[in-house]
Amino acid sequence: MSSTPTGEIAIGDTDTATATDSTSTSTPGTARRLLQRQILPQDKDFDVLALYVDRDHGSVDVDNDDSALSRVARDLQGAASRAATSSGLSIHPDQIESRTALRIKSGDRISFATYFNAFPASYWRRWTVVDSIRLTITVSGRGAHVMVYKSMARGNSQRVDAAMAETHEPSTFTFDLSLKPFVDGGWYWYDVVAGDEDVVVEWAEWSAEVPEDRAQHGTADICVTTMNRPDFCAELLGQMGEDEDLAPYLDTVMVMEQGTKLVVDSEHFPAAQEALGDKLRMIKQGNLGGSGGYARGQLESVRKGTATYALMMDDDVVCEPEGIIRAITFGDLSRRPTIVGGHMFSIYSRSRLHSFGEIVQPWYFWWQSVPGTHSDWDLSARNLRTARWLHKRIDVDFNGWFMCLIPRVVLEDVGLSLPVFIKWDDSEFGLRAKAAGYPTVSFPGAAVWHVPWSDKNDALDWQSYFHQRNRFIAALLHSPYAKGGRMVRESRNHQIAHLVSMQYSTVELRHQALLDVLKGPDALHEVLATRLPEINKMRKQHSDAVLEADRDAFPPVRRTKPPRKGRDAVSDPGRFSGIITATVQPLRQLKKPRALSRRYPEAEVRAMDAKWWRLAIYDSAVVSMADGTSAALYRREPEQFRTMMKQTLEIHERLKREWPRLAAEYRAKLGDITSPEAWDATFAPWTSEQEEADD
Repeated sequence: MSSTPTGEIAIGDTDTATATDSTSTSTPGTARRLLQRQILPQDKDFDVLALYVDRDHGSVDVDNDDSALSRVARDLQGAASRAATSSGLSIHPDQIESRTALRIKSGDRISFATYFNAFPASYWRRWTVVDSIRLTITVSGRGAHVMVYKSMARGNSQRVDAAMAETHEPSTFTFDLSLKPFVDGGWYWYDVVAGDEDVVVEWAEWSAEVPEDRAQHGTADICVTTMNRPDFCAELLGQMGEDEDLAPYLDTVMVMEQGTKLVVDSEHFPAAQEALGDKLRMIKQGNLGGSGGYARGQLESVRKGTATYALMMDDDVVCEPEGIIRAITFGDLSRRPTIVGGHMFSIYSRSRLHSFGEIVQPWYFWWQSVPGTHSDWDLSARNLRTARWLHKRIDVDFNGWFMCLIPRVVLEDVGLSLPVFIKWDDSEFGLRAKAAGYPTVSFPGAAVWHVPWSDKNDALDWQSYFHQRNRFIAALLHSPYAKGGRMVRESRNHQIAHLVSMQYSTVELRHQALLDVLKGPDALHEVLATRLPEINKMRKQHSDAVLEADRDAFPPVRRTKPPRKGRDAVSDPGRFSGIITATVQPLRQLKKPRALSRRYPEAEVRAMDAKWWRLAIYDSAVVSMADGTSAALYRREPEQFRTMMKQTLEIHERLKREWPRLAAEYRAKLGDITSPEAWDATFAPWTSEQEEADD
């Protein structure tokens, strides 16, 4: 550790740091490259401040278990943090002096052990050619203390080194740090304490010596698929275009316009167009879903061949432009071509980390968070230093395409997106790339803000068709089990649960999904543009799919007899009772419904309470939707139940029987249906229109 002539070192602790001259040149054959710099919120957005700086330094480590004691500890910690803020121990907007500079008041201590400013050492250690790094930090203010820390996979922290500024002028300190101790997890970060006068942390960066052939950064084609979100998409384009630091990393920004409300008509579009200039390319085509939009961007990127990467990004996100730079930098220095994904924060509660890493559980073949992680973690209440689970390195199977950087060479080798409209295109691609030797890394410090999945219930609406069909297609392609593990049995059980819940539209769509799976892969491109209107027409024949925004559109609640002892069953019946309930309820569905239930709903059920064991006791009910905007009338129909139950058993038995043949067929055709040539044919109606317009 050393300082420039403008500052002096007061104390030092060698540990993993070694003394170095900050003005020294790189080793022959290498070049020094910036990996990550200190940043602060754009527009001084205080809703996200906890992701950049940590004002509440006095917390203790809290285990990541979900015991009552840990929950109480976390709640107390969050309350203490909020109390500190309300009592005035907070950062004032004027203290953020620039995108990279923060003023610390005299006597205060600020930690940069945060999502965007701590250095994720274990990820660099595992996946890249970097084996040591340098922290360079510049502070102004006499008496400023700089302390460097590291954590281990267990979450416990250790002080590595420290320095003190003894002049009012800017002092620059450097700390050379090894990545050797970070096999399983861990971060580096720094704290700054102001002495008798205010201190400005003017600049901090993490850099490394890298091979000369890795010194120049790559570029990315940004691929945004949009559907009737003109303002949101235009604002995202403007956000990327206005960031001068990001500009050198952008090759082309492609917007696949698939709706009727066009981005070019947004009031925000002219500013975005001016900011991006000739890097912006608007591509209009029919509604081919997310997979069709992203595949178009992938195809254009591969054919153009000028960008190192293609970055998939949703149209309804707010991005941190620095995260794009970091993802490209990490990809450039990875040992092998690597897919680099970003994390998701909630766009409604912006310090809440919603997705940190996901896998596909092979036996059930379903998405899930990596064991030991949390899917809803508020970093404003429980920061990086107090969340031990965040210190373990998380290895994933895939990353959602809300933000996902794919090397062009990977697209050239394994093909483009599956033609599946929406759902499972990103996860299937991650599994396909993994099988070909290309890992995916969900990379800390690269993130977007997006609508969290917890605020949706797309397993019941038109999307249930694509969930069911595409999950089975992905399993036929990648399941390691001869007949898909537990998938067929679980699907059958879910169908029965939907039936006893009076969700007949969902059952019909899921039936159709499996019938389409049984047809094989050849028609996937053919139905890409037509399947959505067909299934929407199909589901509207059922009352549970007819949504009303006004509750008065439904009759009032009336019942022949009041509930027993004044209470309906509302709690989870438990394992033993659940088995009995699951056995009895299908038999009840064959009984004639109560006469009054044909004219009046027997209950109103909130979306959060609409579990199968609750809905199964009624003959009719008004059920609200998860987004809170509407409700539907559910009615029990014994004949419908009988017919659909028979179909359910037959379809699943056939699927189980034909699984080996289907798996072989889908795997044999995978290269064809994801090839540029196949996608070229699908895009032909719109590419020919564009060619005619250009002529």
